[in-house]
Amino acid sequence: MQRVFAAFVFLTFALLRPALAQEAAWVQVEAHPSLLTAQQRASQFAGRLADVNGFALGGGWYGIALGPYTRPDAERVLRVYRLQGQIPQDSYVVDSGNFGQQFWPVGDNALTTQAPQTQLAQAEPRPEPEPADETPAEARRGERLLNADERRALQVALKAAGFYASSIDGAFGRGTRAAMSDWQSARGYEPTGVLTTRQRQALMDEYNAPLISVGMRAHTDDRAGIALQMPMGAVRFTKYESPFAHYDATGDLGVRVLLISQPGDRATLYGLYDIMQTLEIVPLEGPRSRDGDSFTLEGRGRGIVSYTQAELKAGQIKGFTLIWPAGDEDRRNRVLTEMKASFERLEGVLDPAAGADAPQSVDLISGLTVRKPKMSRSGFYIDAAGTVLTAAEAVQGCTRITLDHDYPARVVALDEGAGLAVLRPEVPLAPMAVARLRPGAPRLQADVAVSGYSYGGVLGAPTLTFGTVADLKGLQGEEGLTRLALAPLPGDAGGPVLDIGGGVLGLLLPVPADGQRLPDDVSFAADTGVIRAMLAEAGVMIAEEALAGAPLPPDDLSKLALGMTVLVGCWE
Repeated sequence: MQRVFAAFVFLTFALLRPALAQEAAWVQVEAHPSLLTAQQRASQFAGRLADVNGFALGGGWYGIALGPYTRPDAERVLRVYRLQGQIPQDSYVVDSGNFGQQFWPVGDNALTTQAPQTQLAQAEPRPEPEPADETPAEARRGERLLNADERRALQVALKAAGFYASSIDGAFGRGTRAAMSDWQSARGYEPTGVLTTRQRQALMDEYNAPLISVGMRAHTDDRAGIALQMPMGAVRFTKYESPFAHYDATGDLGVRVLLISQPGDRATLYGLYDIMQTLEIVPLEGPRSRDGDSFTLEGRGRGIVSYTQAELKAGQIKGFTLIWPAGDEDRRNRVLTEMKASFERLEGVLDPAAGADAPQSVDLISGLTVRKPKMSRSGFYIDAAGTVLTAAEAVQGCTRITLDHDYPARVVALDEGAGLAVLRPEVPLAPMAVARLRPGAPRLQADVAVSGYSYGGVLGAPTLTFGTVADLKGLQGEEGLTRLALAPLPGDAGGPVLDIGGGVLGLLLPVPADGQRLPDDVSFAADTGVIRAMLAEAGVMIAEEALAGAPLPPDDLSKLALGMTVLVGCWE
């Protein structure tokens, strides 16, 4: 029954050919660093499957692929042969751009010639060969031909598989023999303690499966002046936007690679270090290291793990970023290790003008999205150590809170009833100005201004929104509220309400979330009595109260507001 089904699959796949080679898709099943091994494996696959081809992959690697097919048919071939167990489970679909010179079948060139149309009546299944494996004596003779690196590689593979726990020295002593025997037993081989050529290949294929599965191969980017091993089965070059060469995901795995290349000095390197940490591809959690002329960044969060390294040499900054989906750590580690070990600086550096004609956006840096908080609100300094008063809304559901983007802060007091929160920076700050609360109630129809980051920090500084005091209570007569006749924006919530002399009359509250629709020029502030009571309950000392004085000129009022108002960021 199995042979009948195999024959059916062969007859079906024999008809799945594209019209043109440049439109072809392939199912890559294996890759080997040895041409001889790749030829042997191609021959074995050809004994039981149709359309077997072998191509150079670059970097001394050789791949075995089935095809050519159209992409839908390649996906079908992949699915059925995996189900049958005819090809490894980590096989994947690639296009012709992954392949170099063809080595199997000898003399063939499937990349440039049209695939022949095989007739159904002419196709016949090929018998599956079952060649005998080496004897223990033959296995020992083959083992003696291994060099030191190959012997160590076998120990590394045994260790990765969980069978070997000793040093990687290339010496096949008692520990290594026991590990080989255990591996053989676990894989259904006779436990001789000496691996045959076929078993050594199976062990190394097993170890290299994570690399093979993503098409790991040598890649050179001449414009960036960088060469390294890259997962070219999972990424493809898309664009240059200095200082990055972008390689975006080609499949569902979601892997991305950035090559970093730019001229510069240590100040440029440090600037890049700071900029990278503002990008979505570098999540907030993870170690950071900057040392002299190099830095590394690792970020974990939002479903990804990213790693960045960059180094300054001879006036050129070069490095890379690998972005990988979370939950695939073993494969990510293998790929990252290969990328770091193979990274090579070549002549030349990416033109700083590369990508200058790309679409511009304040939310993008060199084609990469800038990380944004899930919510941005306003606050104001209430003491000389940088303690901040803000709206309770600004700190709800946050995993991280920042002041002015860069300074982490924590909640030290929260009164959801009053809608107030007190934040303390993790490192003491020295604000340019500190809020001074105005004693007593303001006069009705008095002129006021709200200082806030109306547009979530896009403008880089707070703005003033002017209005008047409409009432000294809420719409239902609530005490502790001041009704204002002004039209703020959501980002203004938490900002100080100032009178024309610069005294603080209250804190602007967000629009109520009860679904009630109010006119645009109706807003509310927590008055100074509520603020004092909340701060006293929390044990927070406030600055002395504002003294009555002459109205401030508009420029002086703006400077005072700028000095005391702070952007509060709530991050996921």
